[in-house]
Amino acid sequence: MSTAFVVLAALCWGLSGGIGGVLMADGWDPFVVSLYRGAIGLVFVLAWLALRPRGSGLSNRWLWFWSAVAGLGVAGNFAFYFLSIAEGSVAVAATLMYCAPVFVYLVSFALKLERPTALKWVAIAMVMVGVVLLTQIYETGAGGVTPVGVAAGLLSGLSYAVFIFGFKYAAPHGTPQAILVIAFAVLAAVLVWPGDTEQTLAVLSTPSWPLFAVLGVLGAGLSFILYIVGLNHTAPAVASIVAMVEPVTASLFGVVVLSESLAALQILGMALILLTVTALSVSSSPKYAPP
Repeated sequence: MSTAFVVLAALCWGLSGGIGGVLMADGWDPFVVSLYRGAIGLVFVLAWLALRPRGSGLSNRWLWFWSAVAGLGVAGNFAFYFLSIAEGSVAVAATLMYCAPVFVYLVSFALKLERPTALKWVAIAMVMVGVVLLTQIYETGAGGVTPVGVAAGLLSGLSYAVFIFGFKYAAPHGTPQAILVIAFAVLAAVLVWPGDTEQTLAVLSTPSWPLFAVLGVLGAGLSFILYIVGLNHTAPAVASIVAMVEPVTASLFGVVVLSESLAALQILGMALILLTVTALSVSSSPKYAPP
């Protein structure tokens, strides 16, 4: 059941990318879409904290600091992800975001938290080759994927890595629900500024509001709760493998619903990234003991 929770969370995140693509195809600003995704998520985690307030750690200043770092990370992840979709495609954006573990490794190498090995460097190089094939940056006239889309996709992965580090260092000081409440509150405070003000207010009365609601529930509210609850009883190696559900679901949504297409070399690059990152995550996962 716990593994099923992780799968459902990844499925929800994959679908949220496609729903965001639909909204932006209708003219909605990526920052507005990101803001509402996080704001609706905030409502869910507030309810979770209200139901389970014990040991929240909200009086601990380190919880607030690291949770705020996690909030900046998730804000960047949401915003850059949707910007990448707007500038390219759901499949490319989702796969580039899946490169997040590579950024985690690079930061860990720099902070001496992880020991670099030849195998890890080879894996990182293979991911870079996959990115080149997926984005087709070797073709000067490649259509469909812009430099802004590529940069935003990679930045979404980097931002997710920041969220991972922030959440990791906040965890000893409080509960997951308290961390997420602070993180999503920071997200809302940050993303309310770059978005289109008229669109931000228009969401409340638009016929598209059900899509925004579904995006928030699947993309931030329900999914984060399912993921954290499931992760407590799931081996890290298993979680790494089932996380592939997210980019695969997002890519299928883009192809089937949004009529996006991928060339053969792009599919090869996508496969190279997904398989390498998953193998890298599995090989580095600590041995799992049931709690």
